[in-house]
Amino acid sequence: MSTELPGDGSDRTEWLIRYQPWLHYLARREIDSRFLGKYSASDAVQQTLLEAWKNWDQFRGTEETQRLAWLRKILAHQLAYLARHFAGTKKRDVKREVSIEQSMTTSSDRLAAILPANDSSPSFVAQRNEQTLELAAILQRLPDDYRQVIELRHLDQLSHPEIAKQMDRSEAAVRMLWVRALAKLRQAAGEA
Repeated sequence: MSTELPGDGSDRTEWLIRYQPWLHYLARREIDSRFLGKYSASDAVQQTLLEAWKNWDQFRGTEETQRLAWLRKILAHQLAYLARHFAGTKKRDVKREVSIEQSMTTSSDRLAAILPANDSSPSFVAQRNEQTLELAAILQRLPDDYRQVIELRHLDQLSHPEIAKQMDRSEAAVRMLWVRALAKLRQAAGEA
């Protein structure tokens, strides 16, 4: 992928839409359960992409990691705004915004950690970022229970008994669901 940012509107739109599944993954993991009925990850992502579009000229980086950090920061601010709005408080809590951003960085790193790593060259980092975006898109397309069991096991690093409790299923059912989810993930990754 080019390190240059697109200049015209259609290229800019394609560039931003490419990050939509990754942003959706991060937003979904950050939305507090008490706000689930009030706004969705899709709402936050749409607003993030709109803000990125409007503030296009403010981005000064050239590397993929800088682009990801910029979008993560916009999303963190958007999630903090939505939480303040729906919590009924207008006071800005900068500490909360920082913790959201840190939490999203951790989620992003855990998503990337699923992929094999054995090199730190610039081309490898760019390829790994591309694979992370593809993995986020594949996870978004999986059925909800498959996506949830993979995220709980591999990203939240929960044990099968912990997952069973959280998903209100038996441990055996969770293990079978996990096996089927991994098979579906591998199949989808092979098709991508």
